[in-house]
Amino acid sequence: QVQLVESGGGLVQAGGSLRLSCAASGRTFSWNAMGWFRQTPGKEREFVAGINWSGSDTYYTDSVKGRFTISRDSAKNTVHLQMNNLKPEDTAVYYCAIGPVGGVPVGTRDYHFWGQGTQVTVSS
Repeated sequence: QVQLVESGGGLVQAGGSLRLSCAASGRTFSWNAMGWFRQTPGKEREFVAGINWSGSDTYYTDSVKGRFTISRDSAKNTVHLQMNNLKPEDTAVYYCAIGPVGGVPVGTRDYHFWGQGTQVTVSS
């Protein structure tokens, strides 16, 4: 059974940093894209960052470029999201997800397995 478990969320002041981690179990995803999404109440889940199987290609939504960094350790089946210079508008539940083999899609429907989410709250 595939399971994704996120950790690292919490409450931080604006300008602060958090590092989210996601550990996958149940099978190996060395060839799959991995991504981070976020969702706030009443809004659709949105793409934040994605990384290809080797870690050589990364993609970010415009609002987090230059502040967030996605990375992965395929040997450990983990993906991380380093979030710096956090802003109140970054407040959301953050989810990690496993994507397809080949490419890094930005749509939620292209991701097959999801974690339970971790809350990130940025105070002003």
